[in-house]
Amino acid sequence: MRIAVTAETDTAEPRVAATPETIKKFAGLGAEVSVQSGAGAGAGVSDADYAAAGARVAPDAASALADADILLRVRRPAASELAGAKPGLAVISIMDPFGHEAALASLAQTGATAFAMEFMPRITRAQSMDVLSSQANIAGYRAVIDAAAEYGRSFPMMMTAAGTVPAAKVFIMGVGVAGLQAIATARRLGAIVTATDVRPATKEQVESLGAKFLAVENEEFQQAQTAGGYAKEMSKEYQAAQAELTASHIAKQDIVITTALIPGRPAPRLISADMVRSMRAGSVIVDLAAERGGNCELTRPGETAIENGVKIVGALNLPGRMASTASSLYARNLLAFVETLVSKETKQLAINWDDELVKATALTRDGAVIDERFKKA
Repeated sequence: MRIAVTAETDTAEPRVAATPETIKKFAGLGAEVSVQSGAGAGAGVSDADYAAAGARVAPDAASALADADILLRVRRPAASELAGAKPGLAVISIMDPFGHEAALASLAQTGATAFAMEFMPRITRAQSMDVLSSQANIAGYRAVIDAAAEYGRSFPMMMTAAGTVPAAKVFIMGVGVAGLQAIATARRLGAIVTATDVRPATKEQVESLGAKFLAVENEEFQQAQTAGGYAKEMSKEYQAAQAELTASHIAKQDIVITTALIPGRPAPRLISADMVRSMRAGSVIVDLAAERGGNCELTRPGETAIENGVKIVGALNLPGRMASTASSLYARNLLAFVETLVSKETKQLAINWDDELVKATALTRDGAVIDERFKKA
């Protein structure tokens, strides 16, 4: 069995899909691993590091892909990148298929079997494969660090001979994995933290981290979580009530971090332009949903906008800003999944199409898109 790791073609993506640690473990599965030269440069992993771990360093992507059974990537490769690949090549990456149905169809036509790591079911067995959680942890941490850098004032309260400096007030909107990590990080830095989420189960989590919970706790709020643990899209009435509650709260905050995303849909708008203008000059908003349009009305994806002295940070790919750590976690997620696809007896790729992990993540097979959500009408 051969596994290929090729370099990301998106220049804004510094992460890599394998590390020397996982290369060694793939060898234990009986796999030969080929890594494209320079693939790990953005994450601080050299070709020599890969070679020392037992990988073959290939001069280009085509050489790495030659006779490969599995291709590991961070982001979905273009169909053109798979020219010359073995039929049935298992491509495992973050596929981002929503809104990219044509690209997925092209990928299917190459004969590749595509697996979307972001669709891994949230079950106990798959916890070690949950890329959304591993990368969101990094994003939540980095959001607070970036906010602190942009804020220009102290996070913790400081008592000095020249007087007392008040602690920063931080408001986290959306308490998933990223939000919880942001709360914990902001608390460690000494901020006064409040948080909100539409899912009732998050209240206890927020309070356990020493933050205060803020939400309209009506009947709809009690039913605002899917069986998979995700937030449901709320009614217009609830959104209006929540907006009224948070508007006055935001006006008193120094930093707001938004993390709300609904899979397959544009990011919900949580912060209006008027809310931004109610904040004092020097305040900061970090919008983790910038890639999906942003939770803030004034977010400009990929830029830091300034409105009435308030900075709105629309940074893209926050996990990529900590590429070494993010790659280490992502590579372990991939390793855990690949282990379920390989026969322990033959040491060969042996996809079990009845496995719930495969059913949840497989997008293409035998030249066609098999996920009903992304088939062309």
